[in-house]
Amino acid sequence: MSEMNTNYTTQMDAARKGIVTPEMVCVAEKEKMEVDKLMGLVAEGKVAIPANKNHKSLSPEGIGSMLRTKINVNLGVSRDCKDYDVEMEKVMSAVDMGAEAIMDLSSHGNTQPFRQKLTSECPVMIGTVPVYDSVIHYQRDLAELTAKDFVDVVRLHAQDGVDFVTLHCGITRKTIEQIKNHKRKMNIVSRGGSLVFAWMCMTGQENPFYEYYDEILDICEEYDVTVSLGDACRPGCLADATDVCQIEELVRLGELTKRAWAHNVQVMVEGPGHVPLDQIAANMQVQKTICMGAPFYVLGPLVTDIAPGYDHITAAIGGAIAATAGAAFLCYVTPAEHLALPNVDDVKQGIIASKIAAHAADIAKGIPGARDMDDKMADARRVLDWDAQFACALDPDTARAIRNDRLPEDDHDEACSMCGKFCAVRSMNKALAGEYIDII
Repeated sequence: MSEMNTNYTTQMDAARKGIVTPEMVCVAEKEKMEVDKLMGLVAEGKVAIPANKNHKSLSPEGIGSMLRTKINVNLGVSRDCKDYDVEMEKVMSAVDMGAEAIMDLSSHGNTQPFRQKLTSECPVMIGTVPVYDSVIHYQRDLAELTAKDFVDVVRLHAQDGVDFVTLHCGITRKTIEQIKNHKRKMNIVSRGGSLVFAWMCMTGQENPFYEYYDEILDICEEYDVTVSLGDACRPGCLADATDVCQIEELVRLGELTKRAWAHNVQVMVEGPGHVPLDQIAANMQVQKTICMGAPFYVLGPLVTDIAPGYDHITAAIGGAIAATAGAAFLCYVTPAEHLALPNVDDVKQGIIASKIAAHAADIAKGIPGARDMDDKMADARRVLDWDAQFACALDPDTARAIRNDRLPEDDHDEACSMCGKFCAVRSMNKALAGEYIDII
């Protein structure tokens, strides 16, 4: 193993120089992987370790299809929901429930103190979408902002310690005519993508995140900020999935991935969106091919359009398939998706659904240790050890509360109120022990 030193700019630069960083050591330990193997994957760009030099409280994670599937939680204040304390409560709750990343998507108020609080106190990766913050930071309407303004906000976020930034670099002025001519059912549903599209329409200028991409990469290299290449043309309904707009942008994102790697800047590529079940695996394979194995970060994907109020389930179904087929990072979806800003309970429901999807995929992929807790749960269930079952549960409090609310009238330690003495586990244990099996 190579000796540690600090003669590098980014995790990718270090890996390419054969330098093992403290972040690599931490991630290798979490992933039960040899650090030299991890270093090789970081050098190739197949694993990203988003770790801004100014995020001092970070416990780093690796993102890649051969690692444990990670989940991201979107939070932030808006004009209608602007209580920073409530958002911080959601953040800490999300971290406690196992989220590996928080994206601050605040679109109202003085956003910098909240962002700085996150990077000073939060141990998980912090991401942002600088185009959201541009209007808020300058307190000017979109059309009044300059390309320099957008670049300067990227720099501000990097200085504040943000680990990854979503940049909608893949749409250009050519996309304007494409969207007008293609007659998509939902047009552009990406909030950041729509803002960039609107700015180009109003100013007649090229996408600043595309035009000044090299300058942005210099900033990202200086602070070791991972670029998350946003998919402005991700499908917002099943009818638009895997269409010309989505695929052409993906091709451009592949080109931008190469340019970032030339700067030693780590990259993730963002993906759909709303995708029919039978197209998910193909979408993952196309992305891996076009973007040369760069980690894929997907929103869901949602496999039907008709489940508002239950889209955390819709997304978990798609997320499990996507991660099994190669997605590395799942953006959670809550029951409030398409309806409202999520409250604390929505956040919990979204996280649990995404964690189930990620865990199911990790088992299917054969990630080392992924099934260990499932095997412990089976052992606990076989002997009807309820406390041990709760200890294995993804959400112990909910499991315990449901059981305690509906305990059987007798034999509390043996069965549950669904089967009572008809419990198969109880009957088998007694039968194999040669005991009399009482039912009545």
